[in-house]
Amino acid sequence: MSHSPFSGVTIVDFSRVLAGPYATAMFADLGAEVIKIEIPGVGDDARHLGPFKDGESVYFSGLNRGKKSVEIDLKSDEDRARLDTLLERADVVVENFRPGVAQKLGISAEQLRAKRPELVYASISGYGQAGSFAKSPAYDTVVQARSGLMAATGTAESGPTRVGESIADVAAGNLAAFGIAAALYKQKVTGEGSHVDIPMYDVLVSMQPTNVAVYDSTGEAPVPSGNAHPVTAPFDTYQVSDGLIVIAVANDRLFAHLAETLERPELATDERFLTDPKRKANEEELRTEIEAALGSHTVDSALELLGSNGIPCSAVLDLKQSLESDLGRERDLIRTDERTGHRYAGHPLLFDGERPAAELPVPRLGEHNDEI
Repeated sequence: MSHSPFSGVTIVDFSRVLAGPYATAMFADLGAEVIKIEIPGVGDDARHLGPFKDGESVYFSGLNRGKKSVEIDLKSDEDRARLDTLLERADVVVENFRPGVAQKLGISAEQLRAKRPELVYASISGYGQAGSFAKSPAYDTVVQARSGLMAATGTAESGPTRVGESIADVAAGNLAAFGIAAALYKQKVTGEGSHVDIPMYDVLVSMQPTNVAVYDSTGEAPVPSGNAHPVTAPFDTYQVSDGLIVIAVANDRLFAHLAETLERPELATDERFLTDPKRKANEEELRTEIEAALGSHTVDSALELLGSNGIPCSAVLDLKQSLESDLGRERDLIRTDERTGHRYAGHPLLFDGERPAAELPVPRLGEHNDEI
C-alpha cells in the first residue's frame, strides 16, 4: 500500500492464542509495529497448537504474521527494566490475562496510564474487567454456551451446537481492533488515552440482533432452527436431486419472482404464503412446494435457473471447495508466509482497491530480542 493506515503506531502485545493475536494481526497488516511479548523458551501457547507443518504451528502462523517476537520474563528485574524502556514508546498495549493478573505483574491499565495518560490499553477477557464473573475462566465454547448463541444453533434433533469456528474469540478480536482504532482516533484528536474493555460475552450477545429481537417480541428464547432463518422464509437449505442448495428470499417482491422462476406463479397468491410471517408459519408446506418444483434439477442446474433470475442462492460448499471456486480465486484472500510457507486468511478489507498485507514474516521465538 502507498501509505499504511497505522504506519508509525507501536503496539506492545502481551496477548496469547487467538482473540488478542487476531486483533493485532489486523494492525500488522495495516502497517503497525507489533511487538509480541513471549515467555522465554516457551512462547505463546499457540506455537504448540496444531495443525503443524514442517514442525511449526500453522495455527500460530496465521495469527502472528508481521509481528516481532521478544522474550520477556515478567518476574525478572532485568527483563522488567527492558520492558519498561519498550513501554515508554508504545502507543497501544494489548493483553488477555485473567482480570487481576496484569495488576499483579505491574502492567495493568491503571499502572501504565498513571505514567502515560495518552496510552491506549486494550483488555480482552471472558466477562469483562469488573463484576462477579470477571475472574471466571472462559474459553470460546464456554462463552458460546453462556451467551445463548449455542442454544439458538443446531436443530431440534441435534440440540445445541457450537458454531463451526471459535467465533467468540474471532469476534472479540475484531471488536478489539475496532475499539483500539477508535481509541487511537480519540488519542489523535484529544491527546487522551483510553482503557478499552472487550468482554467476549458482551461481544457474542451483541452479535445476536435477530435473536434479541425474537426474545423482546415474544418473551421467549429463540430455539434452534437448523439452516432456516428464525423469522423469514423461504430462507433455508433445500433438497434437489443430487444435494442441497441454499435459497434466501426475504420479501414479498422477491418471493413472487421466485414463484415465477419456479413456474409456480400461484404460490405468490396462495393465502398460506402471502406475507413473510405467513410463509414462516407455513414453511414446511412451502418447502414441499419448492422441493417439488426443483426435484428434477441437479445442484448445478438449480443454481443456474435461480441465479440467472436473480434469486439469492448457493451450493453448500466446504472450505476447500469455497477457496478453490471461481469466487475464492477471484477474491484472492489466502496469503502465504514467506518464511514458513504456511497459508493463512489475509486481511478481509480493501483500502483503495488494495488488500493490505504484513511486510514481516511469522517470527521465530525471540527473533527480535536484540533489535528491540
